[in-house]
Amino acid sequence: MAAGHDETDDAAEAGEDGPAPEEAPVEAHVLSSITQVDADAWDRCAGRDNPFVRYAFLSALEESGSSTTETGWHPRHIVLKTPQGAVLGAVPMYLKNHSYGEYVFDHGWADAFERAGGRYYPKLQVSVPFTPVTGPRLLAPPGPGAEEVRTALLSTCVGICDQIDVSSVHITFPTEDEFDLMGDAGLLQRTGIQFHWLNEGYESFGDFLASLASRKRKQIRKERQAVADSGLAINALTGSEIEERHWDAFFAFYQATGSRKWGVPYLTREFFSLLGERMADAVVLVMVERAGQPIAGALNLAGSDALYGRNWGAIEDHRFLHFEACYYRAIDYAIDHGLKRVEAGAQGPHKLARGYLPVPTYSAHWVANESLRDAVAHYLDHETREIDREISVLERHGPFRQSDDAA
Repeated sequence: MAAGHDETDDAAEAGEDGPAPEEAPVEAHVLSSITQVDADAWDRCAGRDNPFVRYAFLSALEESGSSTTETGWHPRHIVLKTPQGAVLGAVPMYLKNHSYGEYVFDHGWADAFERAGGRYYPKLQVSVPFTPVTGPRLLAPPGPGAEEVRTALLSTCVGICDQIDVSSVHITFPTEDEFDLMGDAGLLQRTGIQFHWLNEGYESFGDFLASLASRKRKQIRKERQAVADSGLAINALTGSEIEERHWDAFFAFYQATGSRKWGVPYLTREFFSLLGERMADAVVLVMVERAGQPIAGALNLAGSDALYGRNWGAIEDHRFLHFEACYYRAIDYAIDHGLKRVEAGAQGPHKLARGYLPVPTYSAHWVANESLRDAVAHYLDHETREIDREISVLERHGPFRQSDDAA
């Protein structure tokens, strides 16, 4: 699979050598907007399991002004096409001049390279902007030839990095299978940690509580009761239940909390309207009211087998409310809807005490400069051992009860 083709004036061709004689020619196109590919064609590659790689989500980011050239996320999406125009595969990719909104931190690499006289930015980022959620990055429809398409997509990403003036390509939060493919292709591999709740066939929240050690179980009951006694009204809204007034309120929460955490919130108000317009059935919006006035909210998206916690915001402080709205209501929803897990986003060892277990996350990195590549490889060798050790320690201190733990 080869033969590159530019979709935009400043796009680089990929796969200059062309296909082997016995192969059908395949063209790699680099797009400056996801709107340059048919939505159904993209979604046939992305599938329905993960909501964040769907056309509706990515196009909402672009059209709302959240992930654009002006915000440092210049779309450079890859699609593989037959000469007849059929889309065989796709990659959500961005040309970036900073490292914000990625949740896999390479600021130290950038600083070191630039102190040594190199130029780290721009770089290529294969990811979903502002979304630390594991999901497919080399998008190909299932079936015969899917692995070959993913291999060709990966080669195209690396080829573009080598052909234009960028330092590196970074593929963040790929699936484990893709991570293995990337390692086999010579990319540097990195692991991280998140905390996910796993549904072991629970029929109720009480059923889940019964699986916990006594001290953890009592703590969660105490936290939930405190919120229940506060008089706050909490509801999980989805589909047509979500109105623009809810998005108005949630955006105010998002801005208030985001400004305290990282200065400038990434997502625009229009993004939330587009999300509600295009993906309302996948949205689970937990809204909290006091005396009829909204004061906090948690945004989740549902996939085929998981609920993904994304954003939390509040304009009032109430003890344990964050745990209730973000963690416990998500568990309630997952149990009620038969979902296999809840992925509660980045960071948070405090989630361990609330039934969320440590799991590895992945990223892969192609660095053009040999000296920087060697330095990063050395760093990652040490970091990986530390991550493995941390996961092992966290697992030993898990919240679930032993066989002799009293109820």
